Amino acid sequence: MGYIWAAMEPPPPKTLRIGDWSVNPASGQMSKGDESVRVEARTMRLLVCLAEHAGEVVSIDELLSQVWSGVIVTPDSVYQAVTSLRRLLGDDPKQPTYIATVPRLGYRMIAAVDAKAENLTAARVPEPEPEPVPVPGHGPGPRLRRPVLLTAGALLFTACAMFYFFAVRGSAPPAAVGVASAANNPKTIAVLPFLDLTDRMNEEAFADGMTEELIDRLSKVRGLRVPAPTSSFYFKGKQMTVADIAKSLGVAYVLDGSVRKSGTMLRVAARLVRADDGYIVWSETYDRPLDDKLMVQDDIASEVTKALRASIT
Repeated sequence: MGYIWAAMEPPPPKTLRIGDWSVNPASGQMSKGDESVRVEARTMRLLVCLAEHAGEVVSIDELLSQVWSGVIVTPDSVYQAVTSLRRLLGDDPKQPTYIATVPRLGYRMIAAVDAKAENLTAARVPEPEPEPVPVPGHGPGPRLRRPVLLTAGALLFTACAMFYFFAVRGSAPPAAVGVASAANNPKTIAVLPFLDLTDRMNEEAFADGMTEELIDRLSKVRGLRVPAPTSSFYFKGKQMTVADIAKSLGVAYVLDGSVRKSGTMLRVAARLVRADDGYIVWSETYDRPLDDKLMVQDDIASEVTKALRASIT
């Protein structure tokens, strides 16, 4: 009888070793030494997905299709989940040891993953259970009716909003209005936060200052409309396409770039992208000695502004 009982016992749970953490996707927990934390289901699915593709860049679209399958969410949900996961892992996004951000592309698991093929396939995280749908005349009543009331309220709000935009403001939704205005006025440009691509990623302040200096210079060009720094910096760190950002800001062109460093030299790369087709219409690289950063920002911003004035007009 003892033998039969032992045979009926469930097998031990499958675990993955990710860096210093022992991860149990089935139970939704991970531990390191004496520390143990519980991970929300979607966040755990995100972790497992990145572990399955360790060393590879996983795009936002891939994460949305694998982690949020069947759920309508925005790319911002991925950004928030990665931020939450990094906090649980104790990972620093500027000097990551677990999850690295690949600008404009996605995320990559850079920690060592000790997981056999059978572990990965067995370590699938169960889908979060959907909220129960009430049936009229059945069930506990008020507690189950609350989601229905919230859904009905959301639908009513959406209907009112659509009526306002279509009947009051015209036949185009807000995004289309922004695109139309940009098409009618091609002299509109947004400056995205420049990327810090230095080895130690310790020139973020210079990159942000370069962005603000360019916005200030370009906004002084007669006839050129430039969104304020608040609007541009909203997209910092977000994985969105140039077309989507341009549509949100209602501009015809997007200027982005990066900062790199070698020894005492700084290299600033800038490029102008046309929003309607995503093609680069102008690009340039500027190398300057790292003596006076303010002077470097001023010098490069002046040259970029001259070049863009000719390119756009």
